[in-house]
Amino acid sequence: MRKDRHGGSTAIPLSRWLLQYSTTKTRTTMTSSVRFCLRLKLVWLVVFLLTAGCHRSVNAQDIEREIFVPSTISPEAQQVLKAMIEAKGYARLVPAADDFDAWRATHDGLEAASKSRSDQAIERNKVNVTEAELGGVPVLDIRPESWTDNGKVLVYTHGGAYTLFSARSTLPSSAQMSRASGLRVISVDYTTAPFAKWQEIQDQVLNVFEALLAEGYSMKDIALYGDSAGGGLATSTVLNLRNQGMGMPAAVVLWAPWVDLSDAGDTAHTLKEADPALSYERLLYESALAFADGLDLTDQRVSPLYADFTDGFSPALIQGGTKEIFLSTAVRLYRKLDEAGQDVTLDIYEGMWHVFQQFPLPESEIALRKSAAFINKHLM
Repeated sequence: MRKDRHGGSTAIPLSRWLLQYSTTKTRTTMTSSVRFCLRLKLVWLVVFLLTAGCHRSVNAQDIEREIFVPSTISPEAQQVLKAMIEAKGYARLVPAADDFDAWRATHDGLEAASKSRSDQAIERNKVNVTEAELGGVPVLDIRPESWTDNGKVLVYTHGGAYTLFSARSTLPSSAQMSRASGLRVISVDYTTAPFAKWQEIQDQVLNVFEALLAEGYSMKDIALYGDSAGGGLATSTVLNLRNQGMGMPAAVVLWAPWVDLSDAGDTAHTLKEADPALSYERLLYESALAFADGLDLTDQRVSPLYADFTDGFSPALIQGGTKEIFLSTAVRLYRKLDEAGQDVTLDIYEGMWHVFQQFPLPESEIALRKSAAFINKHLM
C-alpha cells in the first residue's frame, strides 16, 4: 500500500469507499426523498466530475479543510458544496506515475462504475451515440436526436488529469453540450497516461482533426472544447494545428483548463485549503509526471500557458470558479491571450468549484448556455 506525502496513512480503494459512503450517508442522514435523491446523485458526481483519484485517506486529519459555503450561490449549489465537503474528494490519492497496474485497476474500476451514469446522460440529453474511428483514433460520435447536418462539428477533449476517464465515462459532459449546442460532437477517446505520453496523446487529437478535414470539413466549420486536463489538451491542440500550418478551429471553449502542470500561480497556494475538489500534491502531481514523460512541468509542450500566442489563437471562452486552485491559471491564460491581441473572454462564477458545469445547478445552466452560444456564434 502506498504512503502519501504527508506521512504514512492507509488508504482504501475509491470504489469501496464510494459504496460505503453512499450506503451509510443515504441511510443515516436523509430526512426526505428529495434529499435522498440529491445526496445519492451528488455522491456519484463527486467521484466522476472531480479530477481523477483512486484512493481516499482513512486517517486524513492532516488534510482536513474548513471550507466556507457562501450564501451568494444558489441553494442547489450550496447543497452540492456541502456534499462535496463531506465527501472529501480532495483527500483522494492517485497512484505513483509509474505504477501501471494501479492506474489500470483504477481506470477499469471507474469505467465499469460509470456505465449507468453514461447511459442516463444519453437518455436525459436525448442524443444518439455511435462508436467510430477517425484517423485511427477511437471516438464517440454524439448527435442530438433532432440533429440535421449543418456542416458543423464540435470536438471534445475530456478531462481526468490526463490519466483517467474516457469518451464513454465523460458522456455526461459531451452529451449535454451536444444538447445545448445542437451540434454533432466528436469526443476523442485518447489513450490516457501513463499508457501514452504527451506527444502520443496530442498526436491522436491531431489525427482526428486531419480525418475531419478529409471528410470535407474546413477549420471554420470545427469548434473545440475541453475541461480540466482536456482544456489543456484543447489549448495545445490549437497551438499544434497553428504551428503545423493546418489553420485553427473557429472557436475553443475551455472549462477550468489545466494549462500549467506545475503548481505556480497565486490561487494554487492561496486557495489550496479552500478547494473542495482538488489537491495538487495528492491528485495532480503524479498525473502530471505520468503525462509529461520527463519534461519539466513548465515546458510549453505540456503546459501550453507558457507558449507564444502572438502568432494566433482561436477565439476563446475560458470559464472557471472562485473556489478552485485553477482560478489563477484561468486568469493567467486570459492575460496571455489578451496581451497577445487574441479574442478571449474570461467568465468566472462566484463560489463555483472545478468543472462545476457538470453539476445540475442554475449556475451550470448559465455557463453551459453561454458556452453553446459562443460556439455557435463563431461557427456561423
